[in-house]
Amino acid sequence: MSNESPLRHLGPNWYATVMGTAIVASAGAALPVRPPGLRGACEVVWALSAVLLLALLTARAGHWARHRDQAGRHLADPAVAPFYGCLAMALLAVGGATLSVGSAVVGESAAVAVDATLWVAGTVVGLAATAAIPYLMVTRHRIAPGEASPVWLLPVVAPMVSAALGPALVPHLPAGQWRQAMLLGCYALFGMSLLATLLILSAVFSRLVHHGPLPLALTPAMFLVLGPLGQSTTAVNNLADAAHGAVGGSYAGAMAAFGVLYGVPVTGFALLWLVLATAMVVRAHRRGMGFTMTWWAFTFPIGTCVTGAAALARHTGLDALSWLAVALYVLLVAAWAVAGARTAAGLVSGRLLAAPRPVPVALAPTMARTT
Repeated sequence: MSNESPLRHLGPNWYATVMGTAIVASAGAALPVRPPGLRGACEVVWALSAVLLLALLTARAGHWARHRDQAGRHLADPAVAPFYGCLAMALLAVGGATLSVGSAVVGESAAVAVDATLWVAGTVVGLAATAAIPYLMVTRHRIAPGEASPVWLLPVVAPMVSAALGPALVPHLPAGQWRQAMLLGCYALFGMSLLATLLILSAVFSRLVHHGPLPLALTPAMFLVLGPLGQSTTAVNNLADAAHGAVGGSYAGAMAAFGVLYGVPVTGFALLWLVLATAMVVRAHRRGMGFTMTWWAFTFPIGTCVTGAAALARHTGLDALSWLAVALYVLLVAAWAVAGARTAAGLVSGRLLAAPRPVPVALAPTMARTT
């Protein structure tokens, strides 16, 4: 029996469990309906996400301290390096959920302090990943033309998460320059992430058309495309809410109109991609797709579509968007429950922290890691 430390193969993709858990809480708080018991359930899930974040930060620190060689291999591996964007989004997601859900538990002042700290840390880490991972892809990684992957979105979507969650902090800043700088800074993060996403999406779709479906284990990553779509819709509408206390009335009105005019078409495309991604997952399942950590791609991206639809419902008053948000939330909770249960079972058995099995050389750059 191997005496290898279980931390050795604990990759940055594990932060997806934090993201996927925190979004269940924050998306539930954003819903336009309030069924009995929802608030309490969201508070429990928020607390779980905070515990998971602390546990993973500690475990990953141990990984870097004891297995620096393996950490270096992760950065050199084009299939693993993009997951460093998950650290930023985990920090941001827990911070945002602390303010939107946890404030009733810890108090508003403490929730604001936690959210501000995690937002700053997550934004700094996200900006570093947004610049560093593409740099490594260009200078160090060797990627063939047909190996574009939705996983490439992970580092560049992190600034979009900052843009979506930053507006909640605007009212807690001093009026005037501070609020305006925060608001416009979030718009800059929105633009940075959006343009980078468009570049990657074209490469991903070209890869699908010219080289066929993704490997079975990587197929759930198709859902990652929903992340920037739903998160950008959430961002522009949250920014519109924050604009009234930060900029002049004419700008605030334009931002509110932009939130709807941008969000509705993008939500339409997100629904189209949801159908395509679901069809690809069903196809992969029929061909024997088993559980891997890529199943967590079913959670956070769908959660961003919930918050996006809920924001549009809030600004338009359209009942259809409210019901869309509710339907997507039911899907999110189901996906989270399945991924969480399968992950817990994999941890108990030790399979998910075991050394990854060798894959064929032809698939190695694009196969999803299971650790």
